[in-house]
Amino acid sequence: MTETRLNDRAIVRLSATDGSEDIRTFLQGLVTQDMTAVAEGAPQWSALLTAQGKVLFDFFLWADGDDILIDCEKEQVEALVKRLKLYRLRRKIEIVRDDRVGVHWALVAEDRPVDPRLPDLGHRWLDAVADGEGAEEAYRKHRLSLSVTEGLAELGSDKSLWLECNAAELNGVSFAKGCYVGQENTARMNYRQKVNRRMVVVPIAEADEKRQRIAYPAYDLSVEHRRVDDMKTLDLPDWLATAIRDL
Repeated sequence: MTETRLNDRAIVRLSATDGSEDIRTFLQGLVTQDMTAVAEGAPQWSALLTAQGKVLFDFFLWADGDDILIDCEKEQVEALVKRLKLYRLRRKIEIVRDDRVGVHWALVAEDRPVDPRLPDLGHRWLDAVADGEGAEEAYRKHRLSLSVTEGLAELGSDKSLWLECNAAELNGVSFAKGCYVGQENTARMNYRQKVNRRMVVVPIAEADEKRQRIAYPAYDLSVEHRRVDDMKTLDLPDWLATAIRDL
Protein backbone atom coordinates (compact mmCIF):
# COMPACT_ATOMS: atom_id res chain seq x y z
CA MET A 1 0.00 0.00 0.00
CA THR A 2 1.51 3.33 -1.06
CA GLU A 3 -1.31 5.70 -0.05
CA THR A 4 -1.13 6.66 3.63
CA ARG A 5 -2.87 10.02 3.90
CA LEU A 6 -6.22 10.10 5.74
CA ASN A 7 -7.95 12.85 3.78
CA ASP A 8 -10.94 12.94 6.12
CA ARG A 9 -8.82 14.11 9.07
CA ALA A 10 -7.63 17.60 10.03
CA ILE A 11 -5.29 19.14 12.60
CA VAL A 12 -6.05 21.75 15.24
CA ARG A 13 -2.99 23.41 16.77
CA LEU A 14 -3.03 24.83 20.30
CA SER A 15 -0.19 27.24 21.07
CA ALA A 16 0.57 29.52 23.99
CA THR A 17 0.90 33.18 22.99
CA ASP A 18 2.37 34.08 26.37
CA GLY A 19 5.13 32.36 28.32
CA SER A 20 2.92 32.04 31.39
CA GLU A 21 0.44 29.78 29.59
CA ASP A 22 0.66 25.99 29.41
CA ILE A 23 -1.42 24.09 26.85
CA ARG A 24 -1.30 20.82 28.75
CA THR A 25 -2.71 22.45 31.87
CA PHE A 26 -5.53 23.99 29.82
CA LEU A 27 -6.48 20.66 28.23
CA GLN A 28 -6.01 18.64 31.43
CA GLY A 29 -9.22 20.08 32.84
CA LEU A 30 -11.17 19.47 29.63
CA VAL A 31 -10.33 16.15 27.97
CA THR A 32 -10.62 12.54 29.13
CA GLN A 33 -6.94 11.66 28.66
CA ASP A 34 -4.12 12.46 31.08
CA MET A 35 -2.04 15.09 29.30
CA THR A 36 1.14 13.83 30.97
CA ALA A 37 0.83 10.71 28.78
CA VAL A 38 1.00 12.77 25.58
CA ALA A 39 4.62 12.77 24.48
CA GLU A 40 6.62 13.07 21.27
CA GLY A 41 5.83 9.98 19.21
CA ALA A 42 3.23 8.81 21.73
CA PRO A 43 -0.22 10.07 20.65
CA GLN A 44 -3.22 9.42 22.88
CA TRP A 45 -6.88 8.87 21.99
CA SER A 46 -9.19 11.16 23.93
CA ALA A 47 -12.52 12.98 23.89
CA LEU A 48 -14.33 16.13 24.90
CA LEU A 49 -17.55 15.28 26.72
CA THR A 50 -20.73 16.93 27.92
CA ALA A 51 -21.14 17.50 31.64
CA GLN A 52 -23.15 14.24 31.70
CA GLY A 53 -20.28 12.24 30.22
CA LYS A 54 -21.56 11.93 26.64
CA VAL A 55 -19.07 12.26 23.82
CA LEU A 56 -19.10 15.40 21.69
CA PHE A 57 -15.78 14.91 19.88
CA ASP A 58 -13.23 12.11 19.86
CA PHE A 59 -9.69 12.75 18.64
CA PHE A 60 -5.98 12.02 18.99
CA LEU A 61 -3.63 14.27 20.96
CA TRP A 62 -0.08 14.79 19.70
CA ALA A 63 2.85 16.64 21.26
CA ASP A 64 4.74 19.11 19.06
CA GLY A 65 7.21 20.87 21.30
CA ASP A 66 5.18 23.10 23.62
CA ASP A 67 2.20 22.91 21.25
CA ILE A 68 -0.48 20.24 21.27
CA LEU A 69 -1.98 19.04 17.99
CA ILE A 70 -5.46 17.55 17.83
CA ASP A 71 -6.05 15.03 15.06
CA CYS A 72 -9.82 15.11 14.47
CA GLU A 73 -12.45 14.52 11.80
CA LYS A 74 -12.30 17.14 9.07
CA GLU A 75 -16.07 17.65 9.17
CA GLN A 76 -15.86 18.37 12.91
CA VAL A 77 -12.85 20.66 12.96
CA GLU A 78 -14.69 23.99 12.96
CA ALA A 79 -17.12 22.87 15.67
CA LEU A 80 -14.23 21.60 17.80
CA VAL A 81 -12.28 24.85 17.46
CA LYS A 82 -15.39 26.81 18.42
CA ARG A 83 -15.98 24.63 21.50
CA LEU A 84 -12.37 24.91 22.66
CA LYS A 85 -12.47 28.67 22.28
CA LEU A 86 -15.49 28.80 24.59
CA TYR A 87 -13.39 27.18 27.31
CA ARG A 88 -10.36 29.35 26.58
CA LEU A 89 -12.02 32.51 27.94
CA ARG A 90 -9.26 35.13 28.25
CA ARG A 91 -6.33 32.75 28.37
CA LYS A 92 -3.52 33.60 25.97
CA ILE A 93 -3.87 30.49 23.83
CA GLU A 94 -4.16 30.33 20.05
CA ILE A 95 -6.49 27.63 18.70
CA VAL A 96 -6.37 27.28 14.92
CA ARG A 97 -6.71 24.73 12.15
CA ASP A 98 -3.28 23.84 10.77
CA ASP A 99 -3.53 22.74 7.14
CA ARG A 100 0.23 22.28 6.84
CA VAL A 101 0.07 18.97 8.71
CA GLY A 102 -1.60 15.78 7.48
CA VAL A 103 -2.63 12.57 9.24
CA HIS A 104 -1.24 9.31 7.88
CA TRP A 105 -1.94 5.61 8.51
CA ALA A 106 -0.56 2.25 7.45
CA LEU A 107 -1.14 -1.25 8.75
CA VAL A 108 2.62 -1.84 8.78
CA ALA A 109 5.06 1.03 9.34
CA GLU A 110 7.51 -0.08 11.98
CA ASP A 111 9.20 3.30 12.39
CA ARG A 112 5.88 5.06 13.11
CA PRO A 113 3.76 5.26 16.30
CA VAL A 114 1.41 2.37 16.98
CA ASP A 115 -2.26 3.32 17.31
CA PRO A 116 -2.71 3.90 21.08
CA ARG A 117 -6.11 2.19 21.14
CA LEU A 118 -5.12 -1.24 19.86
CA PRO A 119 -1.83 -2.41 18.29
CA ASP A 120 -3.72 -4.40 15.64
CA LEU A 121 -5.06 -1.10 14.27
CA GLY A 122 -1.65 -0.38 12.77
CA HIS A 123 0.45 2.76 12.76
CA ARG A 124 -0.53 6.41 12.74
CA TRP A 125 1.61 9.51 12.29
CA LEU A 126 1.65 13.17 11.28
CA ASP A 127 3.56 14.43 8.28
CA ALA A 128 3.38 16.99 5.52
CA VAL A 129 0.14 17.21 3.57
CA ALA A 130 0.29 15.03 0.46
CA ASP A 131 -1.86 14.72 -2.64
CA GLY A 132 -3.51 11.43 -3.53
CA GLU A 133 -6.63 9.35 -3.20
CA GLY A 134 -5.86 8.61 0.43
CA ALA A 135 -6.03 5.56 2.67
CA GLU A 136 -9.24 6.32 4.51
CA GLU A 137 -11.23 3.48 2.92
CA ALA A 138 -8.60 0.87 3.79
CA TYR A 139 -8.27 2.32 7.30
CA ARG A 140 -12.04 2.36 7.91
CA LYS A 141 -12.51 -1.20 6.69
CA HIS A 142 -9.67 -2.49 8.88
CA ARG A 143 -10.81 -0.51 11.93
CA LEU A 144 -14.38 -1.77 11.66
CA SER A 145 -13.16 -5.36 11.24
CA LEU A 146 -11.76 -4.99 14.78
CA SER A 147 -15.06 -3.50 16.07
CA VAL A 148 -13.40 -0.16 16.85
CA THR A 149 -15.75 2.78 16.39
CA GLU A 150 -14.99 6.49 16.12
CA GLY A 151 -16.32 9.79 14.81
CA LEU A 152 -19.60 11.59 14.48
CA ALA A 153 -21.37 9.10 12.19
CA GLU A 154 -20.68 6.18 14.51
CA LEU A 155 -20.55 7.62 18.03
CA GLY A 156 -22.91 10.53 17.44
CA SER A 157 -22.79 13.87 19.23
CA ASP A 158 -24.24 13.94 22.75
CA LYS A 159 -25.71 10.47 22.14
CA SER A 160 -23.30 7.98 23.72
CA LEU A 161 -21.62 7.90 27.12
CA TRP A 162 -17.86 7.76 26.66
CA LEU A 163 -17.46 4.40 28.39
CA GLU A 164 -20.16 2.98 26.13
CA CYS A 165 -17.75 3.76 23.28
CA ASN A 166 -15.29 1.26 24.81
CA ALA A 167 -13.06 4.11 25.91
CA ALA A 168 -11.64 2.25 28.91
CA GLU A 169 -10.66 -0.80 26.85
CA LEU A 170 -9.20 1.34 24.06
CA ASN A 171 -7.13 3.60 26.33
CA GLY A 172 -9.24 6.69 25.77
CA VAL A 173 -9.71 7.73 29.40
CA SER A 174 -7.67 8.18 32.56
CA PHE A 175 -9.29 7.37 35.90
CA ALA A 176 -6.41 8.88 37.88
CA LYS A 177 -5.96 12.31 36.29
CA GLY A 178 -8.47 14.31 38.32
CA CYS A 179 -11.37 16.46 37.17
CA TYR A 180 -12.37 17.16 33.58
CA VAL A 181 -15.67 17.88 31.85
CA GLY A 182 -17.92 14.83 32.28
CA GLN A 183 -15.55 13.17 34.77
CA GLU A 184 -18.06 12.62 37.59
CA ASN A 185 -20.47 10.37 35.69
CA THR A 186 -17.64 8.63 33.81
CA ALA A 187 -15.82 7.78 37.05
CA ARG A 188 -19.05 6.63 38.71
CA MET A 189 -19.84 4.26 35.83
CA ASN A 190 -16.36 2.80 36.01
CA TYR A 191 -16.42 2.37 39.78
CA ARG A 192 -19.83 0.69 39.74
CA GLN A 193 -19.12 -1.26 36.54
CA LYS A 194 -22.40 -0.01 35.11
CA VAL A 195 -21.62 0.10 31.40
CA ASN A 196 -24.86 -1.46 30.25
CA ARG A 197 -24.56 -0.56 26.56
CA ARG A 198 -21.69 -0.69 24.12
CA MET A 199 -20.79 0.36 20.62
CA VAL A 200 -20.29 -2.74 18.48
CA VAL A 201 -19.81 -3.64 14.81
CA VAL A 202 -21.83 -6.60 13.48
CA PRO A 203 -22.49 -8.19 10.08
CA ILE A 204 -25.47 -6.58 8.35
CA ALA A 205 -27.23 -9.96 8.44
CA GLU A 206 -27.27 -9.64 12.26
CA ALA A 207 -28.16 -5.96 12.33
CA ASP A 208 -30.78 -4.48 14.63
CA GLU A 209 -32.07 -1.37 12.87
CA LYS A 210 -33.41 0.06 16.14
CA ARG A 211 -29.89 0.07 17.54
CA GLN A 212 -28.07 0.98 14.33
CA ARG A 213 -26.02 4.17 14.04
CA ILE A 214 -24.78 3.64 10.51
CA ALA A 215 -24.55 0.81 7.99
CA TYR A 216 -21.61 0.19 5.66
CA PRO A 217 -23.01 -2.04 2.88
CA ALA A 218 -19.67 -2.06 1.07
CA TYR A 219 -18.15 -3.83 4.07
CA ASP A 220 -21.34 -5.75 4.99
CA LEU A 221 -21.14 -4.19 8.47
CA SER A 222 -23.45 -2.30 10.82
CA VAL A 223 -22.34 -0.03 13.69
CA GLU A 224 -24.74 -0.32 16.61
CA HIS A 225 -25.33 0.87 20.16
CA ARG A 226 -26.48 -2.30 21.90
CA ARG A 227 -27.23 -3.52 25.37
CA VAL A 228 -24.46 -5.73 26.70
CA ASP A 229 -26.94 -8.56 27.25
CA ASP A 230 -27.65 -8.55 23.50
CA MET A 231 -23.97 -8.88 22.61
CA LYS A 232 -22.88 -12.05 24.39
CA THR A 233 -23.88 -14.31 21.49
CA LEU A 234 -22.02 -12.21 18.91
CA ASP A 235 -18.68 -13.18 17.41
CA LEU A 236 -16.63 -10.39 18.95
CA PRO A 237 -12.90 -9.63 18.71
CA ASP A 238 -10.96 -10.79 21.76
CA TRP A 239 -10.49 -7.33 23.28
CA LEU A 240 -14.25 -6.64 23.33
CA ALA A 241 -15.30 -10.21 24.20
CA THR A 242 -13.09 -10.01 27.29
CA ALA A 243 -14.64 -6.70 28.35
CA ILE A 244 -18.18 -8.08 27.96
CA ARG A 245 -17.38 -11.34 29.73
CA ASP A 246 -15.91 -9.56 32.73
CA LEU A 247 -19.07 -7.50 33.39
